[in-house]
Amino acid sequence: MNLCIHGHFYQPPREDPISDYIPDETGAEPYRNWNERILAECYRPNAEEGNFGKMSFNIGPTLFHWMQMAAPDVCEMIIKQERENFNTYGTGNGMAQAYNHSILPLATLEDKITQVRWGISDFKFRFGHAPEGMWLPETAVNTETLCVLSDCGIKFTILAPWQIIPHCKNKTGAYFIELPGGRESFTIFSYDQEFSTMVSFVPEMTVNGDHFLEVLKEKRGYLPDHLVTVASDGELYGHHQKQRDLFLRYLLNEGGQAHGVDWTYPGLWLKDHTVEDSADLVENTSWSCLHGIDRWRAACGCTAWADWKLPLRNALNVIGDWVNQVYYSQMINHFPNPWELRNRYIDVVTKQISLEDLCKKLTRQTWKENDLKFVQIMLKAQYERQRSFTSCGFFFDEFHRIEPQNNIAYAANAVWLTEQATGKKIDPSILDGLKMVRSQRTGLRGDTIYDQTKLRANAEAKAI
Repeated sequence: MNLCIHGHFYQPPREDPISDYIPDETGAEPYRNWNERILAECYRPNAEEGNFGKMSFNIGPTLFHWMQMAAPDVCEMIIKQERENFNTYGTGNGMAQAYNHSILPLATLEDKITQVRWGISDFKFRFGHAPEGMWLPETAVNTETLCVLSDCGIKFTILAPWQIIPHCKNKTGAYFIELPGGRESFTIFSYDQEFSTMVSFVPEMTVNGDHFLEVLKEKRGYLPDHLVTVASDGELYGHHQKQRDLFLRYLLNEGGQAHGVDWTYPGLWLKDHTVEDSADLVENTSWSCLHGIDRWRAACGCTAWADWKLPLRNALNVIGDWVNQVYYSQMINHFPNPWELRNRYIDVVTKQISLEDLCKKLTRQTWKENDLKFVQIMLKAQYERQRSFTSCGFFFDEFHRIEPQNNIAYAANAVWLTEQATGKKIDPSILDGLKMVRSQRTGLRGDTIYDQTKLRANAEAKAI
């Protein structure tokens, strides 16, 4: 029996946009913030136990960026374990992730391309080879998203079973979906709903590894060529459920061997198997909202009291459009394709290339220091704009949380940077929608967060 366990390792960005500092967080004690606590309870023990070398996984690029500074030894262990698989089999067990964990079906085409290309570039920078697969944030998907993945060289992703409609009874657990425009078919690994639910939400099923494997063999053992994919949040293994990192280590090693489990991962499985069964994509669906992607744009049955989400989504879209319009109108005078500049800016962020060298490559011109400074500020605004659509800002019922407040703060900083660089001012009416973003519990409003962020940015600039 072929078995793959995929862990989606991700945390929302907690950095303040002005100071880039993560504030102390209540509930994370004895650690200063949740990143540090989950590092200690999950990322480090799983790395030390070698689990990243046996499972399929993705790590959010923004989380990896923080972890590279906070615990470089953990990053080194994770990268080494994945790279050993790549060197041995010619395909690694790590998957890339769309960079800022934004809901791609809700993004513009240009933003989809940026998110995918940034995710691929960050993965290549850290792991030393190109990714074959990409984890979609919240597995949110539509055809345009898969087309962007395919155009960027991605071959497969993992989806929930209700996100596809198979054309026939499946034999392997993998399907191909035909894409428009003469593109090659795209591979979907459909995770096993029953066992993924057991791992994620039935704690008693992950207490005893032997029992779990016995149930797995009993229910799936009659499918010798079938790939059983179990997908869950990676933080489950040690953080959400204590000692499940040890459960995972046992499954991936002596437990799996004793029960005759053949461990694999999507890229490796594709080397030895042909995907024969086709399916249709169910548009605008996800793994964590029964209402498709409504959770990230309005109140839905999952977050019925979140009336603030629709005005927040609308406001961020309008603010983002203004930032983009100013960016394009300024950059088109210097670059033949301003979006290509943005797509490659991630290599400057990860220090693979200097901004000056990137500008020279794209224009074949020399650049003055003041002009480079202008371009740097405009690209920083674009980075903040991408952060403002992080999915976590729309996930919960309550507005008075760090995640949605950060989304607004990132958008405010994008506007402030754009105004500082160009002298242009955003029309105040564009911001009216933020007044309707309101916490029912405390009364906190979105426009208050926006105004406070810009005031802090101004104060910081004057202090410098």
